[in-house]
Amino acid sequence: MSTPNLTGSLLVATPALEDPNFRRTVVLIIDDDAEGTLGVVVNRPSDHLVEEVLEGWSAFASAPAVMFAGGPVGEGSGLALGVPGDEEEPLGWRPLDGDETEAGRMGVIDLDAPPEVIGGGLGRLRVFAGYSGWGQGQLGAEIEEGAWYVLPASVEDVFSDAPETLWSRVLRRQGGDLALVSTLPDDPSLN
Repeated sequence: MSTPNLTGSLLVATPALEDPNFRRTVVLIIDDDAEGTLGVVVNRPSDHLVEEVLEGWSAFASAPAVMFAGGPVGEGSGLALGVPGDEEEPLGWRPLDGDETEAGRMGVIDLDAPPEVIGGGLGRLRVFAGYSGWGQGQLGAEIEEGAWYVLPASVEDVFSDAPETLWSRVLRRQGGDLALVSTLPDDPSLN
């Protein structure tokens, strides 16, 4: 049985996932292939303004205009996602591979390119410090163990102006049992 390509999907941590790196996270999968999977946590804003780290990009950053903790790998490196502002794809923007869904309008931004060249062509921009990565077969095993829900992504999820409530909002809109999961308190012992 072949595993579907997860590029452009959300991984939403189940309550069973206790790893502090991923507890109650929402991860957008940026690349999924035979060698492994790469994604960024989209609901962990930091206290660092984009302008403090990447001066020229701050004018184009979506609110909140802070760096996001993309994951525990490569925390000293930056990665950015963007959505074109119009139908034309800006230079330095590479669309996510995967099915042509709403998530397909998102892409990776080349942060080494001059921001004034790319920024004007973007409708939205989010910058991440670090990323989340899984080796071949590792993520599939975690999904099978019940650590993650795999759900459709939307541009509104990734560029939410209220990322701290994204985990519960994504689950709630699924309806049924997942809507119920969205109401669980952060610490069930306090219930």
